[in-house]
Amino acid sequence: MTRKIALITGASRGLGKNTALHLAAQGIDIIGTYHSQAGEAQALIGEVERLGGRAAMLQLDVSASSRFDAFATQVAEALASTFGRERFDFLINNAGIGIYASCAETTEAQFDQLVNIQLKGPFFLTQKLLPLIAEQGRILNISTGLARFTLPGYAAYAAMKGGIEVWTRYLAKELGPRGITVNVLAPGAIETDFGGGVVRDNNEVNQYIAANTALGRVGLPDDIGGAIAVLLADGGRWINGQRIEASGGMFL
Repeated sequence: MTRKIALITGASRGLGKNTALHLAAQGIDIIGTYHSQAGEAQALIGEVERLGGRAAMLQLDVSASSRFDAFATQVAEALASTFGRERFDFLINNAGIGIYASCAETTEAQFDQLVNIQLKGPFFLTQKLLPLIAEQGRILNISTGLARFTLPGYAAYAAMKGGIEVWTRYLAKELGPRGITVNVLAPGAIETDFGGGVVRDNNEVNQYIAANTALGRVGLPDDIGGAIAVLLADGGRWINGQRIEASGGMFL
């Protein structure tokens, strides 16, 4: 049986890395992207190989849409040289940054950076990669629980993710004839280095979130990597155009 291949943006660290390892454990090969941490990218290749899979890591700045044509060419070359394939099966738009600022204090530079990385980047990267996605493939866009509930300071970030959620439904409709499903996974607060590691390292923030989560704790990377693996498994093939929140029941 031909092994499936997942392309994960931002795969060298955090939730992207965790997702890559969960998928590799399920027998899925990995094409990952990294922004600047080449050492971490190479380390991930080794971890995937120890799980019995194959991996390729490619440098990508998701804010630089002018380079996406060249990146698509690199993906095609990696598919041929590393995997002996012309198409990959799963695209996971994960790469992103967190910026904390109130509406009154958000600068245009911060706003534009969020647009380029969180909204424009996934939109046009997906556009360029569509010819390389196999028929009956899957696209999974990563959003945030903050698109449903509100915590002051995340307005611009959450607005971009709200745009991703609307775009996901349109993309699902347009790609239906190819049998490609498109969904959103929206994590709640997770203990990673994202946003400076505030959820992981600030005990007051951590306790506040735990107290407002039905399962009584803050999320861990394995909670999200595992949820993505479930959605991309064969049993998830009829889920399409949906927003699935993985937050342990935050602010229910």
